Amino acid sequence: MAAEDWKLYGFAPVPRDPEVLFKDHPTASGSNPKQDLFVKELDEQTFNHSNRVFVYGSAIAKTHFPEWEYSETPTIVETYALACLLHDIGTAEKFLATTHLSFEFKGAIVARDLILSLGGAEPAADSVCDAIIRHQDIFVNGGNITVVGQILQLATILDNVGLRANLVHPRLIETTTGKFPRKGWSEHFARVIEKELALKPWCHTSTFEVPNWRAGVRSNFATDVRANEVMRPFD
Repeated sequence: MAAEDWKLYGFAPVPRDPEVLFKDHPTASGSNPKQDLFVKELDEQTFNHSNRVFVYGSAIAKTHFPEWEYSETPTIVETYALACLLHDIGTAEKFLATTHLSFEFKGAIVARDLILSLGGAEPAADSVCDAIIRHQDIFVNGGNITVVGQILQLATILDNVGLRANLVHPRLIETTTGKFPRKGWSEHFARVIEKELALKPWCHTSTFEVPNWRAGVRSNFATDVRANEVMRPFD
């Protein structure tokens, strides 16, 4: 492992817990991602979600964490773009019901293999893989996570449930959903959650649920996604 990979591909460790990340932070509010061969595996709602995640995450990084030098490091921007585009590839019809793996883990493997097969740098592939695996570790508070992983988490949970919407300007949400319409994303993603839980009750998504979750119990996560009041006007 080369030390420079940390900076070039978004491996610099940052606090995992957003509460720690933003504690006493001085700011509050205030390009399109690379499109690869696997775009064809994503339905329109998921593809648009991936683009919105890129926009929101980029804005959060640039506005609140200039010390990460996100905009000044093109390889981080490209790596994050790839992570955004591919973070939900595991929910595609081709993969969700054809593996015992949770969608994040299957998607991470698919994404890493794809990037390497297209001649991408291994550190970039590793960074994307790590970020996708961890992008729904919302309830893990200790330790660190990569810059790419943290931005991806913050942006996905913002788009999915409206958490920490104050980190981006309301006008950015309006323009981003105009460019990449949600088209009922809240209901669409809620159904994906319920489908994976039904197929794989052991899946990582079950960490959002009550202990020992069983089929027939209403999904907390799907309920929260459907109750996204921030994005409801745009759904």
